[in-house]
Amino acid sequence: MHSHIPTLFRNPTIWTSQPRLIAAESTRHGGVSLPPYHSLNLGGQGTDSPENILENNHRFFNALQVSYERVAKSHQIHGTEVLHVTEPGAYQGYDALVTNHVNIQLAVTIADCTPILIFDPVQGAIAAIHAGWRGTAGKIVEKTLKTMEATFHTQAKDCQAYIGTCIDYASFEVGPEVAEHFDQDLKDWDPSRGKFMVDLKGANRKQLLAAGLQADQIEVSPYSTVLNSGDYFSYRHEQGTTGRMLATIGLRF
Repeated sequence: MHSHIPTLFRNPTIWTSQPRLIAAESTRHGGVSLPPYHSLNLGGQGTDSPENILENNHRFFNALQVSYERVAKSHQIHGTEVLHVTEPGAYQGYDALVTNHVNIQLAVTIADCTPILIFDPVQGAIAAIHAGWRGTAGKIVEKTLKTMEATFHTQAKDCQAYIGTCIDYASFEVGPEVAEHFDQDLKDWDPSRGKFMVDLKGANRKQLLAAGLQADQIEVSPYSTVLNSGDYFSYRHEQGTTGRMLATIGLRF
């Protein structure tokens, strides 16, 4: 039906039976930006033109049949602040957005960090989370679920979650000052590289499980921003000069 669409985004499969939910993760394809931002750069860092980025956003959200005027995003700071969104727009300083409003499309920007989308079908609440290593270590997933509980009476056991495409375990090399923030089962020392490898997807999955989700309520993207950099932007792999992807979730009437 939509043969041209999969180039722009991938949908989590966990929500295929939820017609009211619009959830997707962009790829790097189908936009107008030139190298090194080719092509669907949806984020504002770097020297890509604002016109290109805006056109790319319109293309991405149009493909999802979402009006760009309904989107809520935040300028992220690798922190753990959670914002309860009641109207669309651009916010500052939050790495997680939650809402129970229909027709507000939450979006987080990514280029190696872990995106997590959460849906509470009982209360009709959603969350979009940007978890870099700092946010992951700061338990932003747990904090977001607690905010949803306090704001919408969400119970974690009712929720479903998608852990999106990010840097993979074997590519995320860190020093001891980062590794010390992660449990033993989420990191390995690689003597050949003189670095630790940290599993960001695994760390966020562990937080979801600890909060009360069951394993079958969590989908984890099989893709890596580094190993699949032909399809995704990777800040690390492209030495900081690269575009940005979006992970997005919203409820329609």
